[in-house]
Amino acid sequence: MSLEMAAKYILKKSSNGKFHFNLKSGNGQVILQSQMYADKASAKKGIQSTQKNCLNDQCFDRLSSSKQQPYFVLKSKNTQVIGQSQMYKSTASMNKGIAAIKRCACDALIEDQTV
Repeated sequence: MSLEMAAKYILKKSSNGKFHFNLKSGNGQVILQSQMYADKASAKKGIQSTQKNCLNDQCFDRLSSSKQQPYFVLKSKNTQVIGQSQMYKSTASMNKGIAAIKRCACDALIEDQTV
């Protein structure tokens, strides 16, 4: 029996009144941080967009920071940014992060911390 937790979206309201979500993998690591949304309904649509686009490799922009740290951005098919990863130490680690999203984003539960 595996002790790994299920992946989940954590839906939150920020101090400025906007909404956002984090996708956490089964080991509790944040693998995607969403953009800020004006309202909760839009943030939920962002989660749906993540689920819809996460299996399409062309929706991932693989980038490098000014410090040459690899990271990725997940975009919808209309090129709207859904969310961004953390900074990684290597391209291989970044690719593992993308693989984790592809593996768990479609079935992850939503934990609504706004209520």
